[in-house]
Amino acid sequence: MTGTQALFQGTTPLAVRMRPSSLDEVAGQQHLLRRGSPLVALADPNRASTGAVSVILWGPPGTGKTTLAQAIARSSGRRFVELSAVTAGVKDVREVMQEALTQRDLYGTSTILFLDEIHRFTKAQQDALLPGVENGWVVLIAATTENPSFSVVSPLLSRSLLLTLRPLSDEELGSLLDRAVTDARGLAGSVSVDASARAALIRLSSGDARRALTALEAAASMVGAARDVGGPDELDVDGEGESDGDQARELPVITDDVVAQAVDRALLRYDRQGDEHYDVISAFIKSIRGSDVDAALHYLARMIEAGEDPRFIARRLIISAAEDIGLADPQALPLAVAAADAVQFIGMPEGRIPLAEATAYLATAAKSNAAYLAIDKAIADVRGGRVGTVPLHLRDAHYAGAKKLGHGKGYIYPHDTEVGVATQQYLPDPLRGVHYYEPTPRGAERDIRTRLDKIRRILGSDD
Repeated sequence: MTGTQALFQGTTPLAVRMRPSSLDEVAGQQHLLRRGSPLVALADPNRASTGAVSVILWGPPGTGKTTLAQAIARSSGRRFVELSAVTAGVKDVREVMQEALTQRDLYGTSTILFLDEIHRFTKAQQDALLPGVENGWVVLIAATTENPSFSVVSPLLSRSLLLTLRPLSDEELGSLLDRAVTDARGLAGSVSVDASARAALIRLSSGDARRALTALEAAASMVGAARDVGGPDELDVDGEGESDGDQARELPVITDDVVAQAVDRALLRYDRQGDEHYDVISAFIKSIRGSDVDAALHYLARMIEAGEDPRFIARRLIISAAEDIGLADPQALPLAVAAADAVQFIGMPEGRIPLAEATAYLATAAKSNAAYLAIDKAIADVRGGRVGTVPLHLRDAHYAGAKKLGHGKGYIYPHDTEVGVATQQYLPDPLRGVHYYEPTPRGAERDIRTRLDKIRRILGSDD
């Protein structure tokens, strides 16, 4: 077996080997690691004998929940016990609590209990944690990918700090990959990664550190295996056609083609900060506006596969619902907002489903930009100085002396009229007869248009 093969066979996964030994090495989550923060205090070995607050770490996969817990354990000097809600039961929890109580009373040792995937625990299992957390027998660090408000019982939430982890930024992922390539715990400089491959790994990981390191390890294994089969092993450094084991070996290079083969998916040319980002989202929105549902879903798929931030896509869907569909289909905006909430709640890859549902709905909905045009026309008048004064009968008559000034005098309460619309002036004098909102004859606005014509005739504003 060659040295390259040995590096990738029979070892623990790269993502595990690269787990930090202290909080200083943690990539990302700096908003939780400021000086004096609960996690920093928990990792302080000088405070290992004192009480500490329990925490619940909530965030997407690969954002460092387990990493933070283990880094705290290595740094703090506290006793560390790890359980997984997938395999542990109430009996296991009670045994940990009893042993923690014994360690505290006999030896003055504080115990950290790291419970992964706490959302998988039933209410009864979570209730079993309460005595130990309440009485300080253990400091609980619980990890979950699901919203704790729905997946963790209220008594446990009230006794813990909820800390939200964020997906790693491109810069943080890049630093993590660079460290993994050179670090002795990682690939130890046995390969090099070109710029396009590095960008591809970052893009494919979508903020997930574990995914980035797993893809890097797979790509490194591929180039290492190819080299051992018969690639160029050594450089002719003396120009005489000879090389020996003491001379420098040519490093295998990970390219974007290697990454594509390793993860078995085509790499799209897509820079989240560059032209392709703007071109694809532009085509996406214009396809929805143009009612081409198939094109809209195509561009949605391209963004998802390229690792675009799903929250960005969801925000653009909300804008499209308000700008291009409006009141032609009043359900479009609530549905787009619901899709954004769903993506935030369940994350990816499942989030692709509500995104696709919203995309298909918006693309096939009746279209109207009447409300969008209306507010822009009204703003243009305000900016141009066409404002006037508020008519006296519409002014506030509740404060002292208002009625003496004529405020509210002559106001007709619409609910007192037979049709619920009172014949009276609402716009200031300079704007009488101005119509900003002009419904289209499409979708629900067809009915709104008919109703609005009647309203304007009653108001006397249709001339």
